[in-house]
Amino acid sequence: MTMDRDDVTERLHKLEVAQATQAATEAGAVATLTATQAGAAATTAAAQAGTVATTAAAQAGTIGTMVAGSVGFIVGIFLGLAISNAHKH
Repeated sequence: MTMDRDDVTERLHKLEVAQATQAATEAGAVATLTATQAGAAATTAAAQAGTVATTAAAQAGTIGTMVAGSVGFIVGIFLGLAISNAHKH
């Protein structure tokens, strides 16, 4: 069986198209995997940053509440002493 030049050219063209398609598919798979990994890393970083920010805000809120309570307690003591002394005179 002999093949003429046109038949060989056509088969060679089909092989080139198949190889190009395979290369494009592999490149797409690698790009998809890379994007997925980058997205996962970004999500993890955002979650960690959110956790740190939430913890910092909770600590700041707790400290702020404690300071306000302490100031209110001290002011209340002095105010009570002043009122007590005012009633004694």
